[in-house]
Amino acid sequence: MFRKILIANRGEIAVRVIRACRELGIASVAVHSTADEEALHVKLADESVCIGPPPARQSYLNMPALLSAAEITNADAVHPGYGFLAESAHFAELCHRAGLTFIGPQPELMRLLGDKVAARAAMAERGLPVLPGSGLLTSDEEAMAVAARIGLPLIIKAVAGGGGRGMKMVRDIGQLCAQLATARKEAEAAFGDGGVYLERLLEAPRHIEVQVLGDGCGRCVAVGERECSIQRRHQKLVEEAPAPALSAEEREDLLGRAAQAVAALHYRGVGTLEFLLERDEQGRARLYFMEMNPRIQVEHTVTEMVTGLDLVREQICVAAGAEVAVLAGRAPIVCRGHSIEVRINAEDPVTFAPSPGCIRALHLPGGPGIRVDTHIYAGYSVPPHYDSLLCKLVVHDEDRPAAVRRLRRALHELVIEGPQTNLDLHRRIVDHPDFIAGRLDTRLLERLAS
Repeated sequence: MFRKILIANRGEIAVRVIRACRELGIASVAVHSTADEEALHVKLADESVCIGPPPARQSYLNMPALLSAAEITNADAVHPGYGFLAESAHFAELCHRAGLTFIGPQPELMRLLGDKVAARAAMAERGLPVLPGSGLLTSDEEAMAVAARIGLPLIIKAVAGGGGRGMKMVRDIGQLCAQLATARKEAEAAFGDGGVYLERLLEAPRHIEVQVLGDGCGRCVAVGERECSIQRRHQKLVEEAPAPALSAEEREDLLGRAAQAVAALHYRGVGTLEFLLERDEQGRARLYFMEMNPRIQVEHTVTEMVTGLDLVREQICVAAGAEVAVLAGRAPIVCRGHSIEVRINAEDPVTFAPSPGCIRALHLPGGPGIRVDTHIYAGYSVPPHYDSLLCKLVVHDEDRPAAVRRLRRALHELVIEGPQTNLDLHRRIVDHPDFIAGRLDTRLLERLAS
């Protein structure tokens, strides 16, 4: 097992990894910008190192600074969390060259999966269905030919993308070239890569994802699936497990196929395959692979709640070469009850612009089946430089109706004074008839606003 892990991240995920390290008897090193000197992850870690000024490119994305921090603290592994450098194959390679274990998949697989076109092709070769679409587009003429072949509506996606950036919907063929130009500019600005591709657009799909864990030697288990259909601007707001959209037979088939495809890659660590779900006129499920995220997900918590597994601990153990019971077949994965997570963000409730500021008062909900993953505390000042996530409120109960009731209660107990938040939006979501009935899709928020 590792002696000391440097956590190349901040916020609630850094706190989450520190807690897993402590339970494993591993020392932890927090890194922080000057803006995060009073952050909770800095206070909880065994050691901390300042790595630069507030802009992420000068601190949390500063690879030389991170590697230097690992060297001076004698860390032997690096946990990237999610976001920042978590999907950087180059950073993983630099860690290996420096004698550090990067707690994540092999760099070559990170590079493959980071290219959405290549990832689609790889998974299609391994039996997973994908939406009709294109490869990397090299010209507007090629895009027009693809549009003529697969028809409208279409969606433009960034090859290196995520989080909705570089993504445009096309319903009018006359707008295709203009939308392509805009998408390329956004992708270049966000990812340093302006490559885009086309897919057939599903108007109101459900978003299903499968959590997997592999040992890098051809063994892989699907830990369960989640539904993440409630989104704003392609950003997830609510996640739950198991997915209410799937029957037991559909779930078993999806999990088996996903695990088999990932095992064929000899994938190491935790990862998430994302799918879109629609049903045909006979009600049969059609699931299409979109992408695979080679890291821990924000919403891993709901899978932990229904399975009892500590996914961050398992991720660390796999990276260290330790035996993991679920991979060895000694601990069957059993899903119990239902879990729902909501993301509480510091943002203007009308414009959704970030709303940094001091947390003047904080009251977290409690009681049975309640979990709050957070890095905030009363008196903490939310900086304006980073993601607006304040906390993840997670509930668990015996079934979905009970979990919805528990979530409603917890949302009304939660108090955050200071920054504006999206708490009221979540309270309205949980009272919406479609949410209560489990009639979820990616356009639920549009119905909520109408």
